[in-house]
Amino acid sequence: FAPSLSPLPASRCRFMNHRVPSNCRYQPTEYEHAANCATHAFWILPSILGSSILYILSDDQWETISAWIYGFGLSSLFIVSTIFHTISWKKRHLRTVEHCLHMFDRMVIYFFIAASYAPWLNLRELGPWASHMRWIIWIMASIGTVYVFFFHERYKLVELVCYVIMGFFPALVILSM
Repeated sequence: FAPSLSPLPASRCRFMNHRVPSNCRYQPTEYEHAANCATHAFWILPSILGSSILYILSDDQWETISAWIYGFGLSSLFIVSTIFHTISWKKRHLRTVEHCLHMFDRMVIYFFIAASYAPWLNLRELGPWASHMRWIIWIMASIGTVYVFFFHERYKLVELVCYVIMGFFPALVILSM
């Protein structure tokens, strides 16, 4: 009789796998795959409809541009994530495709963060920093994309820090108001 090293009771182990080493990718269980697919797919249609409503309610060119940027970023996030999780769950034998989609899933997060700031940076009078931040946020998304391309799954903490910095840094424009 060997004691279990799992911190979870045996009945719950089938719902979640153990923590993986820092240089390996987490392998979700069947339940986690199903939950990822369902929760991401659920938001595709509402994100497209919401984006359409933003577009319809736009009063000027900047609002229209911001609606399209935000809508495309939000919809892309859910569509790409759903495709990745579905392929990862049901087509595990397509390793190269799965790897590319996993990278694309990570890359789209950077562009979603940038797209999320577009309405705020384009439609508010936020001071002189905002005009620069409109471009800096997209440069940061591009750098994050290059980082994922070259260092995918190698330095997870660095990737997390990049997401957090990119999510927080543009909000600093309120200091220039």
